[in-house]
Amino acid sequence: MIRVLVVAASPLVRAGLSALLVTDSKIMVVGSVADLNALTKEIGQLQPDVVLLDLNGYLQNWNWEKLLSNPEQAYSCAWLLITDELDSLNLAEALRFGIRGILPQTSSESEIVAAVESVALGLVVLHPDVLESLLSLKDSIRDTSLSNSIQTLTPREIEVLEMLASGLANKAIAKRLQISEHTVKFHISSIFHKLGVSTRTQAVSVGVRLGLIML
Repeated sequence: MIRVLVVAASPLVRAGLSALLVTDSKIMVVGSVADLNALTKEIGQLQPDVVLLDLNGYLQNWNWEKLLSNPEQAYSCAWLLITDELDSLNLAEALRFGIRGILPQTSSESEIVAAVESVALGLVVLHPDVLESLLSLKDSIRDTSLSNSIQTLTPREIEVLEMLASGLANKAIAKRLQISEHTVKFHISSIFHKLGVSTRTQAVSVGVRLGLIML
């Protein structure tokens, strides 16, 4: 039997989620609370396998470290979140603090029940909408990292990158810039390092995407 503690600011939501869960013979709702200050105490007394938390109404003042006021209790159960504000939720922080499932408010009854059963088994449950948000976060972090590389490329390195895009060999680049081939190799190595690439093609591709050069 999966013991579930329901947490929601709205009494109607608490009642609705509780009624939904008890339709599954494998789930037992051991309690429902609205008071976050008493949450870890309730976890200690009720010993749920899963905490189903409707985050709406809490998000603005939510602090994940509240869950860790008693770390042993906080991590003794799996946490499943329901929220309609995925854009406002710090997904990376939530996962770092041990959240095992995140669903949007639009999730169906069967999705919620299935998610409770899954996190109780130790699985991580992320709705496709959440995965999309995580991928966007990953792209944002990657693009920020790459954008920071623009500041580290010197004018000479950008000049060399332009010539790489033109298909010039090291000898031709050295002749055009009136520098040694050794110096050209040094610049190319520095460009590769700063852009996080290992080939000329990759360097040109990243350079174009960052707006450093134009083809």
